[in-house]
Amino acid sequence: MKYFLISDNTDTLAAMRMVGITGVVVHQEAEVKAALEEAVQDPEVGLVLITSKLYTQFQTLVFHYKLHRAKPLIVEMPDRHSNDNVADDIKRYIYEVVGIKI
Repeated sequence: MKYFLISDNTDTLAAMRMVGITGVVVHQEAEVKAALEEAVQDPEVGLVLITSKLYTQFQTLVFHYKLHRAKPLIVEMPDRHSNDNVADDIKRYIYEVVGIKI
């Protein structure tokens, strides 16, 4: 299973590439849609990470893919540009996905 990142900034993509995750940097709705299409067409991609800003900005588009596609799993990923408390979000995601409370 591969991961795929859809990001709005190059810093997040560069960091994720260090751990072997590929992806794209996008800013417009058409670019987000193209990136989602690329991810769902690849049978090896099991998880799509999308930064919080893009997730919020293009919620309708992302929800369409989440509702109409069984695979891949699309997950919002906070990054250093998120307005929320990123540490708490990451801890919550780990607990929800893996079941380990940190």
